[in-house]
Amino acid sequence: MSEGTMQRRAQREQTGRAKRLTRVLVGAAAVPVMLIAAGCSSDSGSGDGGDTGAGDAASASASPSPTVQAAAYRTLPEACGVLSKKTLENLAPEAKSGKQGGSDDVSTRASCSWSSLDSNGVKGSQFRWLNVSLLRFDSDTTRGAGDKLAGEFYTKQVRDVRATAGAKSITAKPLAGTGDEATTVSYDLKKKEGTFKQQTVVARVENVVVTLDYNGAGLAGDKTPDGDDLLKDATKAAREAVASVTKANGTAAAGGSPSAPASKKPSATASEPAPDKS
Repeated sequence: MSEGTMQRRAQREQTGRAKRLTRVLVGAAAVPVMLIAAGCSSDSGSGDGGDTGAGDAASASASPSPTVQAAAYRTLPEACGVLSKKTLENLAPEAKSGKQGGSDDVSTRASCSWSSLDSNGVKGSQFRWLNVSLLRFDSDTTRGAGDKLAGEFYTKQVRDVRATAGAKSITAKPLAGTGDEATTVSYDLKKKEGTFKQQTVVARVENVVVTLDYNGAGLAGDKTPDGDDLLKDATKAAREAVASVTKANGTAAAGGSPSAPASKKPSATASEPAPDKS
């Protein structure tokens, strides 16, 4: 073999080894690149999940709290002062003073009653009993706006009065010009003392329900009073009581503006019993 031939063979072998070495180095370099790429891909997925969770939490915390329409009236007048002296002298002339009903919070519920007995000796007596009860409802984020709650109680109160045990000749009529809605309920109730002519006016003004009871009877042989006359007096007194509620709140009424979340504990409930009409 000539010297030139041997040189060319050696060159070809060196060239082949160089190419093989290059392929090995390139392959080895590719492994870290793939590992790095895989690591980046894994980190990217984890990061996306974390960002989504943080975004959901931020979105939840940014959600507005529930609001409810503020109750228009925030207080009640003093129950024994809702009727004028003139009205009381007309409806319960022999009553010395009003008897205030028990309440743990007079800003949400209050009542006052007057009892009058005009005795004419052997000629008999005229009895009158008058009661005014006031019930105010605050707005509640769970149960609804105060006027809505008052409206529900108003409907229940009228229904309960009409269902009075022993009531005879029941008449119920809507009454205009007394608050936002009002109803009169009239009936006769016979007791051992005589026949009592009962008049009840239930009225709602904003978030307050006013219930006025007025009854009369002729005792010991005296004549039974006229039911229509008693109803006129009761209607006039109920309008006066409603006006007292409005006056007591004056410009402090909320006027229907939205409020911050209200307490979930209502100031009054529709389970308030109807006043004793005896």
